[in-house]
Amino acid sequence: MSDVSPLGDPRAFLVRLFEAAIASARPELCLPPHLPPRPKGRLIVLGAGKASAAMARAVEDAWDGPLDGLVVTRYGHAVPCDRIEIVEAAHPVPDRAGTAAARRLLALAEAAGPDDTVLCLISGGGSALLPLPIDGITLEDKRAISRDLLACGATISEINCVRRHLSAIKGGRLAAAAHPAKVVTLIVSDVPGDNPRDIASGPTVPDDTTCADALAVCERWGLALPPAVRAALASGRGETVKPDDPRVAGVETRLIATPQAALEAAARLARDAGIPAHVLGDAIEGEAREVGTVMAGIVRQVAGRGQPFATPCVLLSGGETTVTVRGFGRGGRNVEYLLSLAIGLDGLPGVWALAGDTDGIDGSAEVAGAVITPTTLARAWVKGIRPRDALADNDAHGFFAALGDAVVTGPTLTNVNDFRAVLVGVDRRL
Repeated sequence: MSDVSPLGDPRAFLVRLFEAAIASARPELCLPPHLPPRPKGRLIVLGAGKASAAMARAVEDAWDGPLDGLVVTRYGHAVPCDRIEIVEAAHPVPDRAGTAAARRLLALAEAAGPDDTVLCLISGGGSALLPLPIDGITLEDKRAISRDLLACGATISEINCVRRHLSAIKGGRLAAAAHPAKVVTLIVSDVPGDNPRDIASGPTVPDDTTCADALAVCERWGLALPPAVRAALASGRGETVKPDDPRVAGVETRLIATPQAALEAAARLARDAGIPAHVLGDAIEGEAREVGTVMAGIVRQVAGRGQPFATPCVLLSGGETTVTVRGFGRGGRNVEYLLSLAIGLDGLPGVWALAGDTDGIDGSAEVAGAVITPTTLARAWVKGIRPRDALADNDAHGFFAALGDAVVTGPTLTNVNDFRAVLVGVDRRL
């Protein structure tokens, strides 16, 4: 092991890595280089997602001509703008404010003319923030399906496949509504693989999945569908805009911030501090507790045998794990992963880890994530907390709050998915 005292507190070092990842995706830094040229007509700014208000502010600050528009973001994520209207709605389970905002966005797109440019600002969270059901489907239907999909362990790609096929605005429909105006979409990616159709369920992106695919997802996870929803999917009535549709032929789509870029920013900071950094992947999925168990095995190999990396080092990864909620806790995929990792490490000396959601909210809790140390389990037992019981109850948020190890950032106004860092080979006890 190596003494990393030049870094200071290993906990603070991991927090600095997390902050570097978040900073790399701040809209004011990554958005301006991607703005389109001034159109002959109007610039109409439309957007949805947890980062959309900050993206709108960045557009206003960098744009040298007239503009107007509307974006919808999560409650508490608004940023003051002068010319672009900002509205807030619920996430992850949608509400009527989101429905009203989606309806207005669609109307603004439909009013665009051939000389106008519609600039769409899309980021993670946009699916829940744009709950405009197709005819025959109610908001309550969509709310029920959202809750079931979030709780059953489905991947984000599966969840958004269903959402697209029950929506009047997603799956390319917003871009189709703006035709023949030019449509430029700037995206902050929060999904494994960065597929634009899965980010906010692709309101401006043509979709090659089908209603049959969406119905198969529901059946795979055993969802009890309302009759109207099953009928819409079975009949194909919810079909999305396809890649060969001429209305979306000229749409420009640009990824301006991604999970991989965030991990690389953290890796640079670690290397500058003299700690070798290794990115294990930016698209790691699966049950959070299972990913934690696998990571514990990797860390044990690194710490005990110097394979595949010598110590000290930091292991970085991203993606979006899932939590199948069976207990009475609040879930939270980052903290569930961390608690599983801590159990797998069982107090292994010299290992510290942080996991957090880059939007500042892990699951439904106003907490970004947490930190584990070599003493995490021992401190829990002293407090009478049984780690495996907390994991079984999906109560990792309660576990880390009791230890004082939660990481709280508040809304970061960006969103490039989960960030995980494991510092291995640290001879430091705090």
